[in-house]
Amino acid sequence: MLKAECVMFLDMRRPIIKTNNNQNLAIPLSQNDFLNLVEENQGIMHKICSLYTSTPEDHQDMYQEIVIQLWRSFSSFRGESKFSTWMYRIALNTAISDLRRQGRRVKVVFPEKPPEQLMADTSYAEKEEQWKQLSVAIQQLGEIEKAIVVLYLEDRSYEEMEEILGINTNNLRVKMNRIKEKLRKLTKEE
Repeated sequence: MLKAECVMFLDMRRPIIKTNNNQNLAIPLSQNDFLNLVEENQGIMHKICSLYTSTPEDHQDMYQEIVIQLWRSFSSFRGESKFSTWMYRIALNTAISDLRRQGRRVKVVFPEKPPEQLMADTSYAEKEEQWKQLSVAIQQLGEIEKAIVVLYLEDRSYEEMEEILGINTNNLRVKMNRIKEKLRKLTKEE
């Protein structure tokens, strides 16, 4: 989404914070501040869009929908977590809600080269083959499981995952263990 397009959407609603006294106070951040924060963290949105869409058009549509939802939710950002954590949560919820609403399944496309951390022990060809198998296996996971895996592969802490996904840390650990086991089985079958 171009900056000019964002401004068009942003003019629709100026974020307001309600105080404990029920007074409305404008957030001290301007539209330009919001746009700068979005621009600084746009990689998050592109990652989510790539994970949950299969065509460039769907990617662009979802990106725009995420920006709109971020703006609409901006007044609820209390600063209790990092902006990127809050943004992840809004982006994931928007993507998952959109998929459920449209009832479609997505083929996840992962990078052709595996992350550096997978390259340590064995040859590049072996690791590349393992990465391809893992990518195919991840495509078979459910929506929430994919989100957990993406955050895990980005080395997000379970506490950050809890903030983003709204799933408590103990449940995330259990889910991650089950996902790992599921991925082991799926990659052995191939």
